[in-house]
Amino acid sequence: MEHYAIKARVSGRVQGVYYRRATQERARQAGLTGHALNLADGRVEVLLCGPREDVRGVAQWLWQGSPGAEVSDVAIDEIDLERGAPVDFTTG
Repeated sequence: MEHYAIKARVSGRVQGVYYRRATQERARQAGLTGHALNLADGRVEVLLCGPREDVRGVAQWLWQGSPGAEVSDVAIDEIDLERGAPVDFTTG
């Protein structure tokens, strides 16, 4: 299967509000791999890999996030996976 991948940087109130875990659950439900990581500047980085339409669907959901989240921006870049897609979706 050909993989499509994006890296998103999510700004707002997204740390300490279950955002990474909710993103992991949503991505796994869609059959995607990647990660959700807290960044030192308060944002969350999300890597989504999988079929294009599924990636786009979860990327749109990033604007909503977990119930306690207040998302102010989602900056998305398409990326090439030099070493292939991750085999799971992890949080760090």
